[in-house]
Amino acid sequence: MSQVTRRELFPGVWLRAVHTSKFKSSYLSATLLAPLDRRTAGANALIPEVLRRGTAVHPDMESLSAALDELYGGAVEPAVRKRGETQCVGFAASFLDDAYALKGEKILEPAAGLLGELLLKPYTQGGHFCPDYTAGEKANLIDRIRAQINDKRTYAVQRLAQEMCRYEAFGVDKLGDEEGVAAITPESLWERYQALLREAQVEVYYCGSAHPDRVAEALKSALAALPVNEGRVDPVCDVRVSAGPEPIVVEESMDVSQGKLALGFRTGGQSCWEEDYPALYLAAAVFGGTTLSKLFMNVREKLSLCYYASATLEKMKGLVLVSSGIEFDKYQTAKDEILAQLEAVKRGEVEDWELEGSRRTLIGACRSTLDDQGRQEEYWLGQAAAGLEEPPEEFAARLEGVTREQVAAAAQKLELDTVYFLKGKEG
Repeated sequence: MSQVTRRELFPGVWLRAVHTSKFKSSYLSATLLAPLDRRTAGANALIPEVLRRGTAVHPDMESLSAALDELYGGAVEPAVRKRGETQCVGFAASFLDDAYALKGEKILEPAAGLLGELLLKPYTQGGHFCPDYTAGEKANLIDRIRAQINDKRTYAVQRLAQEMCRYEAFGVDKLGDEEGVAAITPESLWERYQALLREAQVEVYYCGSAHPDRVAEALKSALAALPVNEGRVDPVCDVRVSAGPEPIVVEESMDVSQGKLALGFRTGGQSCWEEDYPALYLAAAVFGGTTLSKLFMNVREKLSLCYYASATLEKMKGLVLVSSGIEFDKYQTAKDEILAQLEAVKRGEVEDWELEGSRRTLIGACRSTLDDQGRQEEYWLGQAAAGLEEPPEEFAARLEGVTREQVAAAAQKLELDTVYFLKGKEG
Protein backbone atom coordinates (compact mmCIF):
# COMPACT_ATOMS: atom_id res chain seq x y z
CA MET A 1 0.00 0.00 0.00
CA SER A 2 1.18 3.51 -0.73
CA GLN A 3 0.81 6.49 1.58
CA VAL A 4 0.29 9.94 0.03
CA THR A 5 1.19 13.10 1.96
CA ARG A 6 1.35 16.78 1.03
CA ARG A 7 3.24 19.48 2.90
CA GLU A 8 4.44 23.02 2.32
CA LEU A 9 8.24 23.23 2.10
CA PHE A 10 8.34 27.04 1.72
CA PRO A 11 5.50 29.55 1.13
CA GLY A 12 3.71 28.41 -2.04
CA VAL A 13 6.15 25.49 -2.56
CA TRP A 14 4.44 22.14 -2.00
CA LEU A 15 5.72 18.59 -1.83
CA ARG A 16 3.48 15.62 -2.68
CA ALA A 17 5.19 12.41 -1.53
CA VAL A 18 3.94 8.95 -2.45
CA HIS A 19 5.61 6.51 -0.06
CA THR A 20 5.64 3.07 -1.69
CA SER A 21 7.92 0.05 -2.19
CA LYS A 22 6.15 -1.00 -5.38
CA PHE A 23 8.73 0.33 -7.86
CA LYS A 24 12.44 -0.23 -8.48
CA SER A 25 12.86 3.38 -9.57
CA SER A 26 12.00 6.64 -7.83
CA TYR A 27 10.18 9.43 -9.63
CA LEU A 28 10.83 13.08 -8.89
CA SER A 29 9.44 16.20 -10.51
CA ALA A 30 9.51 19.95 -9.90
CA THR A 31 6.86 22.02 -11.67
CA LEU A 32 6.20 25.76 -11.78
CA LEU A 33 2.49 26.55 -12.16
CA ALA A 34 1.76 29.83 -13.93
CA PRO A 35 -1.42 31.34 -15.41
CA LEU A 36 -1.58 30.53 -19.13
CA ASP A 37 -1.04 33.83 -20.95
CA ARG A 38 -0.35 34.55 -24.61
CA ARG A 39 2.38 37.04 -23.67
CA THR A 40 4.43 34.63 -21.52
CA ALA A 41 3.53 31.13 -22.78
CA GLY A 42 6.41 30.86 -25.28
CA ALA A 43 9.08 32.04 -22.84
CA ASN A 44 7.72 29.79 -20.06
CA ALA A 45 7.87 26.79 -22.42
CA LEU A 46 11.41 27.67 -23.50
CA ILE A 47 12.84 28.02 -19.98
CA PRO A 48 13.12 24.31 -19.00
CA GLU A 49 14.61 23.47 -22.41
CA VAL A 50 17.36 26.08 -22.00
CA LEU A 51 17.95 25.10 -18.35
CA ARG A 52 18.43 21.47 -19.41
CA ARG A 53 21.36 22.48 -21.66
CA GLY A 54 23.67 23.15 -18.71
CA THR A 55 24.13 24.41 -15.17
CA ALA A 56 26.77 26.47 -13.37
CA VAL A 57 28.28 23.18 -12.11
CA HIS A 58 27.65 21.05 -15.22
CA PRO A 59 27.84 23.61 -18.05
CA ASP A 60 26.88 21.33 -20.95
CA MET A 61 24.82 18.25 -21.86
CA GLU A 62 27.89 16.01 -21.71
CA SER A 63 28.74 16.81 -18.09
CA LEU A 64 25.05 16.60 -17.12
CA SER A 65 24.89 13.12 -18.69
CA ALA A 66 27.97 12.10 -16.70
CA ALA A 67 26.29 13.30 -13.49
CA LEU A 68 23.19 11.23 -14.34
CA ASP A 69 25.35 8.19 -15.10
CA GLU A 70 26.71 8.39 -11.56
CA LEU A 71 23.11 8.01 -10.35
CA TYR A 72 22.88 4.58 -12.00
CA GLY A 73 21.84 6.12 -15.31
CA GLY A 74 19.05 8.36 -14.08
CA ALA A 75 17.06 10.51 -16.49
CA VAL A 76 15.74 14.06 -16.22
CA GLU A 77 13.65 15.70 -18.93
CA PRO A 78 12.02 19.13 -19.41
CA ALA A 79 8.22 19.02 -19.14
CA VAL A 80 5.71 21.55 -20.48
CA ARG A 81 2.06 20.77 -19.75
CA LYS A 82 -1.32 22.45 -19.64
CA ARG A 83 -3.94 21.85 -16.95
CA GLY A 84 -7.06 23.91 -17.46
CA GLU A 85 -5.78 27.47 -17.79
CA THR A 86 -2.53 26.74 -15.97
CA GLN A 87 0.79 26.28 -17.77
CA CYS A 88 2.98 23.76 -15.95
CA VAL A 89 6.71 23.89 -16.72
CA GLY A 90 9.63 22.15 -15.07
CA PHE A 91 11.42 18.80 -14.93
CA ALA A 92 10.51 15.16 -14.43
CA ALA A 93 13.24 12.77 -13.29
CA SER A 94 13.52 9.02 -12.80
CA PHE A 95 16.35 7.24 -11.03
CA LEU A 96 17.10 3.98 -9.20
CA ASP A 97 15.28 3.69 -5.88
CA ASP A 98 17.61 3.75 -2.85
CA ALA A 99 16.44 0.27 -1.85
CA TYR A 100 18.17 -1.17 -4.95
CA ALA A 101 21.49 0.68 -4.77
CA LEU A 102 24.32 -1.89 -5.00
CA LYS A 103 26.36 -0.56 -2.08
CA GLY A 104 23.47 0.81 -0.05
CA GLU A 105 24.37 4.39 -0.98
CA LYS A 106 21.83 7.19 -0.93
CA ILE A 107 20.58 8.24 -4.37
CA LEU A 108 17.66 10.47 -3.37
CA GLU A 109 19.78 13.33 -2.03
CA PRO A 110 22.15 13.71 -5.01
CA ALA A 111 19.21 13.25 -7.43
CA ALA A 112 17.20 15.97 -5.64
CA GLY A 113 20.34 18.11 -5.62
CA LEU A 114 20.75 17.73 -9.38
CA LEU A 115 17.08 18.62 -9.95
CA GLY A 116 17.50 21.75 -7.80
CA GLU A 117 20.70 22.62 -9.66
CA LEU A 118 18.95 22.38 -13.04
CA LEU A 119 16.12 24.59 -11.86
CA LEU A 120 18.05 27.18 -9.85
CA LYS A 121 21.70 27.30 -10.96
CA PRO A 122 21.71 27.76 -14.72
CA TYR A 123 24.77 28.18 -16.90
CA THR A 124 24.97 31.89 -17.69
CA GLN A 125 27.04 34.25 -19.83
CA GLY A 126 27.14 37.95 -19.06
CA GLY A 127 24.55 37.66 -16.29
CA HIS A 128 21.82 36.00 -18.36
CA PHE A 129 21.16 32.85 -20.36
CA CYS A 130 23.82 31.63 -22.79
CA PRO A 131 22.99 33.10 -26.25
CA ASP A 132 23.93 29.86 -28.07
CA TYR A 133 21.73 27.69 -25.86
CA THR A 134 18.86 30.19 -26.15
CA ALA A 135 19.10 30.39 -29.94
CA GLY A 136 19.31 26.60 -30.32
CA GLU A 137 16.31 25.89 -28.10
CA LYS A 138 14.29 28.73 -29.69
CA ALA A 139 14.76 27.04 -33.09
CA ASN A 140 13.74 23.67 -31.59
CA LEU A 141 10.62 25.14 -29.97
CA ILE A 142 9.57 26.91 -33.19
CA ASP A 143 10.01 23.58 -35.00
CA ARG A 144 7.75 21.89 -32.42
CA ILE A 145 5.10 24.59 -32.78
CA ARG A 146 5.19 24.27 -36.59
CA ALA A 147 5.16 20.46 -36.42
CA GLN A 148 1.81 20.43 -34.59
CA ILE A 149 0.06 20.80 -37.93
CA ASN A 150 1.48 17.44 -39.07
CA ASP A 151 -0.84 15.43 -36.81
CA LYS A 152 -4.15 16.59 -38.27
CA ARG A 153 -6.26 14.77 -35.67
CA THR A 154 -4.62 16.61 -32.76
CA TYR A 155 -4.37 19.82 -34.78
CA ALA A 156 -8.14 19.92 -35.42
CA VAL A 157 -8.94 19.67 -31.70
CA GLN A 158 -6.31 22.30 -30.97
CA ARG A 159 -7.85 24.66 -33.54
CA LEU A 160 -11.30 23.96 -32.09
CA ALA A 161 -10.07 24.97 -28.62
CA GLN A 162 -8.40 28.11 -30.05
CA GLU A 163 -11.59 29.23 -31.79
CA MET A 164 -13.93 28.21 -28.97
CA CYS A 165 -11.82 29.95 -26.31
CA ARG A 166 -10.50 32.80 -28.47
CA TYR A 167 -10.99 35.30 -25.61
CA GLU A 168 -10.09 32.89 -22.80
CA ALA A 169 -6.72 31.69 -21.55
CA PHE A 170 -7.61 28.09 -22.50
CA GLY A 171 -7.26 29.06 -26.16
CA VAL A 172 -3.51 29.65 -25.69
CA ASP A 173 -1.16 26.85 -26.80
CA LYS A 174 1.04 25.45 -24.01
CA LEU A 175 4.09 26.02 -26.27
CA GLY A 176 3.16 29.63 -27.06
CA ASP A 177 3.18 30.89 -30.66
CA GLU A 178 5.89 31.20 -33.27
CA GLU A 179 5.92 35.00 -33.29
CA GLY A 180 6.26 35.24 -29.50
CA VAL A 181 9.08 32.69 -29.37
CA ALA A 182 10.97 34.35 -32.25
CA ALA A 183 11.03 37.66 -30.32
CA ILE A 184 12.68 36.16 -27.21
CA THR A 185 16.24 37.27 -26.35
CA PRO A 186 18.61 35.79 -23.72
CA GLU A 187 17.95 38.93 -21.64
CA SER A 188 14.13 38.83 -21.90
CA LEU A 189 14.15 35.08 -21.18
CA TRP A 190 16.27 35.67 -18.08
CA GLU A 191 13.79 38.27 -16.83
CA ARG A 192 10.90 35.87 -17.41
CA TYR A 193 12.77 33.07 -15.62
CA GLN A 194 13.37 35.29 -12.57
CA ALA A 195 9.69 36.29 -12.50
CA LEU A 196 8.61 32.65 -12.76
CA LEU A 197 10.85 31.59 -9.86
CA ARG A 198 9.52 34.49 -7.81
CA GLU A 199 5.80 34.27 -8.60
CA ALA A 200 4.78 30.75 -9.64
CA GLN A 201 3.29 28.17 -7.31
CA VAL A 202 5.77 25.27 -7.14
CA GLU A 203 4.67 21.63 -7.03
CA VAL A 204 7.30 19.05 -6.15
CA TYR A 205 6.46 15.36 -6.47
CA TYR A 206 8.21 12.24 -5.22
CA CYS A 207 7.27 8.57 -5.56
CA GLY A 208 9.50 5.92 -4.01
CA SER A 209 10.53 4.05 -0.87
CA ALA A 210 12.14 6.94 1.05
CA HIS A 211 10.27 8.21 4.12
CA PRO A 212 8.39 11.49 3.43
CA ASP A 213 10.36 13.34 6.17
CA ARG A 214 13.64 12.43 4.49
CA VAL A 215 12.24 13.44 1.10
CA ALA A 216 11.16 16.81 2.51
CA GLU A 217 14.62 17.46 3.96
CA ALA A 218 16.34 16.51 0.69
CA LEU A 219 14.10 18.82 -1.35
CA LYS A 220 14.22 21.69 1.12
CA SER A 221 17.98 21.60 0.79
CA ALA A 222 17.86 21.25 -3.02
CA LEU A 223 15.43 24.17 -3.44
CA ALA A 224 16.81 26.45 -0.74
CA ALA A 225 17.84 29.06 -3.33
CA LEU A 226 14.21 29.67 -4.44
CA PRO A 227 13.13 33.28 -3.78
CA VAL A 228 10.92 33.55 -0.70
CA ASN A 229 7.47 34.89 -1.59
CA GLU A 230 4.41 34.67 0.64
CA GLY A 231 2.20 35.68 -2.30
CA ARG A 232 2.94 33.06 -4.98
CA VAL A 233 0.17 33.04 -7.58
CA ASP A 234 -2.36 30.23 -7.24
CA PRO A 235 -3.67 29.88 -10.84
CA VAL A 236 -7.42 29.77 -11.43
CA CYS A 237 -9.63 28.54 -14.27
CA ASP A 238 -12.49 30.53 -15.80
CA VAL A 239 -15.46 28.20 -16.39
CA ARG A 240 -17.95 29.72 -18.84
CA VAL A 241 -21.45 28.55 -18.00
CA SER A 242 -23.19 28.60 -21.38
CA ALA A 243 -22.55 28.61 -25.08
CA GLY A 244 -23.52 31.52 -27.34
CA PRO A 245 -26.99 31.78 -28.93
CA GLU A 246 -25.72 30.04 -32.09
CA PRO A 247 -22.74 27.69 -32.48
CA ILE A 248 -19.67 29.24 -34.13
CA VAL A 249 -18.76 27.39 -37.34
CA VAL A 250 -15.15 27.51 -38.56
CA GLU A 251 -14.07 25.85 -41.82
CA GLU A 252 -10.50 25.60 -43.10
CA SER A 253 -9.06 24.04 -46.24
CA MET A 254 -5.79 22.13 -46.48
CA ASP A 255 -4.22 19.53 -48.67
CA VAL A 256 -5.68 16.59 -46.70
CA SER A 257 -7.23 13.32 -47.87
CA GLN A 258 -9.57 13.00 -44.88
CA GLY A 259 -11.80 15.63 -43.28
CA LYS A 260 -11.52 16.43 -39.59
CA LEU A 261 -14.71 17.39 -37.80
CA ALA A 262 -14.35 18.65 -34.22
CA LEU A 263 -17.25 19.79 -32.02
CA GLY A 264 -16.89 21.73 -28.77
CA PHE A 265 -19.56 21.68 -26.06
CA ARG A 266 -19.86 23.77 -22.89
CA THR A 267 -20.90 21.74 -19.84
CA GLY A 268 -23.19 24.38 -18.35
CA GLY A 269 -20.67 25.22 -15.62
CA GLN A 270 -20.10 21.60 -14.59
CA SER A 271 -16.43 20.96 -13.75
CA CYS A 272 -14.20 18.93 -11.43
CA TRP A 273 -15.14 21.17 -8.49
CA GLU A 274 -18.83 20.19 -8.55
CA GLU A 275 -20.28 17.45 -6.36
CA ASP A 276 -21.80 15.69 -9.40
CA TYR A 277 -18.54 15.69 -11.40
CA PRO A 278 -18.38 11.84 -11.50
CA ALA A 279 -21.72 11.87 -13.39
CA LEU A 280 -20.31 14.31 -15.98
CA TYR A 281 -17.15 12.20 -16.30
CA LEU A 282 -19.21 9.06 -16.92
CA ALA A 283 -21.60 10.89 -19.28
CA ALA A 284 -18.64 12.01 -21.45
CA ALA A 285 -17.36 8.40 -21.46
CA VAL A 286 -20.75 6.94 -22.45
CA PHE A 287 -21.02 9.55 -25.21
CA GLY A 288 -17.52 9.15 -26.66
CA GLY A 289 -14.84 8.27 -24.13
CA THR A 290 -14.40 4.50 -24.61
CA THR A 291 -14.60 1.81 -27.29
CA LEU A 292 -18.07 0.97 -25.91
CA SER A 293 -19.30 4.56 -26.31
CA LYS A 294 -22.15 5.72 -28.53
CA LEU A 295 -19.81 7.58 -30.89
CA PHE A 296 -17.52 4.57 -31.36
CA MET A 297 -20.20 1.86 -31.56
CA ASN A 298 -22.78 3.74 -33.64
CA VAL A 299 -21.20 6.59 -35.61
CA ARG A 300 -17.99 4.69 -36.38
CA GLU A 301 -18.80 0.97 -36.29
CA LYS A 302 -22.50 0.62 -37.16
CA LEU A 303 -22.98 3.56 -39.55
CA SER A 304 -19.36 3.85 -40.80
CA LEU A 305 -19.66 7.64 -40.91
CA CYS A 306 -16.27 8.26 -39.30
CA TYR A 307 -12.81 6.74 -39.42
CA TYR A 308 -12.63 7.58 -35.72
CA ALA A 309 -14.92 9.40 -33.29
CA SER A 310 -14.25 10.16 -29.64
CA ALA A 311 -14.99 12.71 -26.93
CA THR A 312 -12.72 14.05 -24.20
CA LEU A 313 -13.66 16.02 -21.11
CA GLU A 314 -11.63 19.05 -19.99
CA LYS A 315 -12.42 18.69 -16.30
CA MET A 316 -11.22 22.11 -15.12
CA LYS A 317 -12.49 24.14 -18.05
CA GLY A 318 -15.93 22.53 -18.34
CA LEU A 319 -15.66 21.49 -22.00
CA VAL A 320 -16.39 18.30 -23.92
CA LEU A 321 -14.41 18.14 -27.18
CA VAL A 322 -15.43 15.68 -29.91
CA SER A 323 -12.86 14.59 -32.50
CA SER A 324 -13.73 12.71 -35.70
CA GLY A 325 -12.27 11.87 -39.10
CA ILE A 326 -14.72 11.83 -42.03
CA GLU A 327 -15.09 11.87 -45.80
CA PHE A 328 -15.55 15.50 -46.93
CA ASP A 329 -19.10 14.90 -48.21
CA LYS A 330 -20.22 13.29 -44.93
CA TYR A 331 -19.92 16.53 -42.95
CA GLN A 332 -23.63 17.16 -42.35
CA THR A 333 -24.58 13.51 -41.89
CA ALA A 334 -21.75 12.87 -39.41
CA LYS A 335 -22.43 16.07 -37.48
CA ASP A 336 -26.15 15.28 -37.24
CA GLU A 337 -25.45 11.74 -36.05
CA ILE A 338 -22.92 12.87 -33.40
CA LEU A 339 -25.53 15.30 -32.05
CA ALA A 340 -28.22 12.57 -32.21
CA GLN A 341 -26.07 10.28 -30.06
CA LEU A 342 -25.69 13.04 -27.48
CA GLU A 343 -29.47 13.53 -27.48
CA ALA A 344 -29.86 9.81 -26.73
CA VAL A 345 -27.60 10.17 -23.68
CA LYS A 346 -29.58 13.24 -22.60
CA ARG A 347 -32.80 11.20 -22.76
CA GLY A 348 -31.23 8.45 -20.67
CA GLU A 349 -31.33 5.99 -23.59
CA VAL A 350 -28.27 4.13 -22.40
CA GLU A 351 -28.14 0.33 -22.37
CA ASP A 352 -26.88 -1.45 -19.26
CA TRP A 353 -23.82 -2.73 -21.13
CA GLU A 354 -23.00 0.81 -22.34
CA LEU A 355 -23.25 2.28 -18.84
CA GLU A 356 -21.45 -0.54 -17.01
CA GLY A 357 -18.83 -1.02 -19.75
CA SER A 358 -17.91 2.67 -19.62
CA ARG A 359 -17.98 2.67 -15.80
CA ARG A 360 -15.64 -0.37 -15.61
CA THR A 361 -13.26 1.17 -18.16
CA LEU A 362 -13.00 4.43 -16.18
CA ILE A 363 -12.61 2.66 -12.82
CA GLY A 364 -9.96 0.36 -14.32
CA ALA A 365 -8.07 3.41 -15.62
CA CYS A 366 -8.22 5.06 -12.16
CA ARG A 367 -6.83 1.96 -10.47
CA SER A 368 -4.14 1.34 -13.06
CA THR A 369 -2.85 4.87 -12.40
CA LEU A 370 -1.43 3.45 -9.17
CA ASP A 371 0.73 1.01 -11.17
CA ASP A 372 2.54 3.66 -13.24
CA GLN A 373 4.74 6.34 -11.66
CA GLY A 374 4.47 8.74 -14.60
CA ARG A 375 0.68 8.53 -14.72
CA GLN A 376 0.47 8.98 -10.95
CA GLU A 377 2.56 12.13 -11.21
CA GLU A 378 0.31 13.41 -14.04
CA TYR A 379 -2.77 12.71 -11.91
CA TRP A 380 -1.45 14.53 -8.83
CA LEU A 381 -0.23 17.47 -10.91
CA GLY A 382 -3.78 17.83 -12.28
CA GLN A 383 -5.17 17.69 -8.74
CA ALA A 384 -2.66 20.31 -7.56
CA ALA A 385 -3.56 22.63 -10.45
CA ALA A 386 -7.23 22.24 -9.51
CA GLY A 387 -6.59 22.55 -5.76
CA LEU A 388 -8.06 19.08 -5.15
CA GLU A 389 -6.90 16.27 -2.85
CA GLU A 390 -9.04 13.27 -3.87
CA PRO A 391 -6.89 10.19 -4.67
CA PRO A 392 -7.70 7.97 -7.72
CA GLU A 393 -9.16 5.14 -5.64
CA GLU A 394 -11.63 7.48 -3.90
CA PHE A 395 -12.73 8.94 -7.23
CA ALA A 396 -13.19 5.38 -8.54
CA ALA A 397 -15.45 4.63 -5.57
CA ARG A 398 -17.58 7.69 -6.37
CA LEU A 399 -17.94 6.50 -9.98
CA GLU A 400 -19.45 3.23 -8.68
CA GLY A 401 -22.48 5.07 -7.36
CA VAL A 402 -23.42 7.11 -10.47
CA THR A 403 -26.86 6.25 -11.85
CA ARG A 404 -28.23 6.35 -15.40
CA GLU A 405 -30.45 9.27 -14.35
CA GLN A 406 -27.44 11.25 -13.10
CA VAL A 407 -25.59 10.58 -16.37
CA ALA A 408 -28.58 11.88 -18.35
CA ALA A 409 -28.90 14.96 -16.09
CA ALA A 410 -25.21 15.80 -16.60
CA ALA A 411 -25.51 15.33 -20.39
CA GLN A 412 -28.59 17.57 -20.53
CA LYS A 413 -26.45 20.58 -19.60
CA LEU A 414 -24.14 20.12 -22.61
CA GLU A 415 -24.55 22.83 -25.28
CA LEU A 416 -22.86 22.95 -28.68
CA ASP A 417 -20.60 26.01 -28.77
CA THR A 418 -18.23 25.63 -31.74
CA VAL A 419 -17.87 23.45 -34.84
CA TYR A 420 -14.49 23.16 -36.59
CA PHE A 421 -14.18 21.44 -39.98
CA LEU A 422 -10.89 20.85 -41.77
CA LYS A 423 -11.60 19.98 -45.41
CA GLY A 424 -9.58 19.39 -48.57
CA LYS A 425 -8.74 22.03 -51.14
CA GLU A 426 -11.27 22.27 -53.97
CA GLY A 427 -10.28 20.97 -57.37
